[in-house]
Amino acid sequence: MQPVLKVQALNKTFRIRSGIFKRRLLHVLNDISFCVAEGETLAIIGETGSGKSTLARVLAGAEIADSGQILLGSATIEDDGIRELSCRHIRLIFQDSNRSLNPGLTIGDILDDCLRFNTLLSAKQRLVKIKETLIKVGLLADHQEYYPHMFSGGQLQRIALARAIILDPKVLVLDEALSSLDPSVRAQIVNLLLKLQKESGLSFILITHHLSTVRHMSDQVMVMHKGKIVEYGDTEAIFNNPNSIITQRLLNY
Repeated sequence: MQPVLKVQALNKTFRIRSGIFKRRLLHVLNDISFCVAEGETLAIIGETGSGKSTLARVLAGAEIADSGQILLGSATIEDDGIRELSCRHIRLIFQDSNRSLNPGLTIGDILDDCLRFNTLLSAKQRLVKIKETLIKVGLLADHQEYYPHMFSGGQLQRIALARAIILDPKVLVLDEALSSLDPSVRAQIVNLLLKLQKESGLSFILITHHLSTVRHMSDQVMVMHKGKIVEYGDTEAIFNNPNSIITQRLLNY
């Protein structure tokens, strides 16, 4: 199957303080390569500081890699530190949906801004799209008149999801987006994500420490440690027979 997202040899370093007057390079991503097919979920697991969130930001364009390539279908998104396209087709959802939403704007205004800055839709077309998207994530069309503080945590995550999918992306990157939710609410969001994936062919990059969610949602698992990939393959194969010591520790073998 042709990959919808292909990442080749990504590298990313940060210059950090080392002593009073010195700085050193911290290699956060080291030669990261993987592929995700249409309608497929890749889960990325690893200890804190393994580079998962940096990878998520690079994929979504919030950070630029030092070298390597990101390909979306046949289009080059990023090539050796140059972002070739401002890609609306890879969208990032953060863990804290409340902090990522402007409290001074209604939900309708938040979603309308996404459309105004990224599409050529008319005001009437944008309104129709906003209503359709809110209903698609299990909210009401009238919720566009509400402010973020008027929603529960689970509803806020649905709004964050609406903001991500309103541009009809091909890939969603979920950076611990389910971690702060209660188990029952998390299950509802997982089911919603799987429903959207089945309906639209969305591909997911799932970053989470909830192993039950990984096993339930993902087709492939990539294990990271200190910026490197230590294991990568079919989810069930890795869960049943983890090869690396890091993976065995994460899976409590």
